[in-house]
Amino acid sequence: MDILAILAGLGTGFVLGLLGSGGSIIALPALLYLLHVEPKSAIAMSLGVVAVTATLAALGHVRRGNVDLKIALVFASFGALGTFMGTRVGVAIPAAVQLSAFALVMYAAAWRMQRKPASSPSSPGGRGGSEATPGCEHYFSTCMAYIVLAGIAVGLLTGVVGVGGGFLIVPALVLLSRVPIKQAVATSLAIVSANSSVGFAGYLGSVPISWGIMAGFTAVTVVGSFAGARFSNRLSQETLKRSFAWFLVVVATYILFKNVIATH
Repeated sequence: MDILAILAGLGTGFVLGLLGSGGSIIALPALLYLLHVEPKSAIAMSLGVVAVTATLAALGHVRRGNVDLKIALVFASFGALGTFMGTRVGVAIPAAVQLSAFALVMYAAAWRMQRKPASSPSSPGGRGGSEATPGCEHYFSTCMAYIVLAGIAVGLLTGVVGVGGGFLIVPALVLLSRVPIKQAVATSLAIVSANSSVGFAGYLGSVPISWGIMAGFTAVTVVGSFAGARFSNRLSQETLKRSFAWFLVVVATYILFKNVIATH
């Protein structure tokens, strides 16, 4: 791999470890335009890269007790169903459609990151936490119904365009499940891990995989994820999110531009 691909791999892992989302949004363009992987293969391989990286990052959070295992299990179970259905669609539709949809998802992620963060519930005394506002366990049917629908929707997106969906999962956990933001980021990594693993498995056998490229990129990405997790409490996440959002706008515009040229 050249230096740009290595930097992209480090950036993929760093963002994933820091924000709990955004890994595949860097990995896919890097595989496409820096390592010259074919589109459908790049989508599948980006899911594989993120699956490994998110799994390792999530395990660290599990050991520290940051993951809401109950919510993660429900979200990921239905997310896996949506992801597998999405891969069947992704294999069938033209790559140009997938890349255009991916660029639109990047715009949506940029918009989401530019918005003010959803606030986690706080107690009358002002401390964050899930004690002041009832969580899923107190209104199980309504809350879990939303979680199920969100899981399927994010899973479909993962399967079709190859994004883990963390930028949607984190606010969904905060708003629907009343999970504090730090715990939502950790739980998001566990869900992204499951969705990306199912997505990668769904593409296996249908598209060619460059195992050597994928292994090298994954190794670099894992290193980046540990760095991101280490700095997660030291850096201003809001400043990083805004900067990353503008980066997404630039890359999405480039993907659409290249896509238009390729189809004409």
